[in-house]
Amino acid sequence: MTLETILPPERALFDVPGGSKKRVLEFFSTFIAQNTPSLDSQEVFGRLVGRERLGSTGIGNGVAIPHARSPHCHNPVATFLKLAEPIDFDAIDGEPVDLVFVLLVPEEADDTHLSLLSQVASVMNDAETRARLRKCASQRELHERLIEAIRRQSSA
Repeated sequence: MTLETILPPERALFDVPGGSKKRVLEFFSTFIAQNTPSLDSQEVFGRLVGRERLGSTGIGNGVAIPHARSPHCHNPVATFLKLAEPIDFDAIDGEPVDLVFVLLVPEEADDTHLSLLSQVASVMNDAETRARLRKCASQRELHERLIEAIRRQSSA
């Protein structure tokens, strides 16, 4: 399973209102529950917040990778958010976050979960990729740049 297969164009969201870490996680939870009938927004939000309590998923360089497992998630789900304004995400480098890659996986998907997280981290650790994503001016362009980066990383 690759990131490309679980990130359709409609889940690359452009110019998302930020405000706070909590608001971004609420936004994602509501968005994904509206688009995935088996998921409940409060349950997803609770799991993401629970994961954040273990330690921030802000990995530095303006990037966060919130992720969680859910018993109601039947297949891995990825969503990418380019925030309208950077927000405090308690990132390890103290820098505000404007690129958020959210991953939701089935409760039992251990190897898949770790593999997908590794793929996300590899893509988002590339400075050129981050710069390209920040320059995007539309949802379509954002998805195209993200898929290009995923393909480059997977062929490396």
